[in-house]
Amino acid sequence: MEPPKIFTTPFASVYPFYVQKAEKKGHTKTEVDTIICWLTGYNPQALTQQIDNNNDFETFFIQAPRINPNASKITGKICGYRVEEIEDKLMQKIRWLDKLIDELAKGKSMEKILRK
Repeated sequence: MEPPKIFTTPFASVYPFYVQKAEKKGHTKTEVDTIICWLTGYNPQALTQQIDNNNDFETFFIQAPRINPNASKITGKICGYRVEEIEDKLMQKIRWLDKLIDELAKGKSMEKILRK
């Protein structure tokens, strides 16, 4: 069975859509970066390097310094799936990120998005 296409999709090709989604709702690229860094453990410079290197999602998450221990608190539906029930760990991480960006776009406070 072939892995889902998103696994081999460059993170850099999706990142602008995350930013665009946030900006359409009055949020900033900095907020998007904060969310991504919170989830993955990248610092802003390392995140920029991942984008510049055009790494795919699989590599992006494999090289992530540390998935936030509070990521397991991310729950709810994204793309018709409950994120807490996704069995494939890579797909779950991708959907966690999608969910966090959705929460930002829907106006949830950063404190709640970052599960503080």
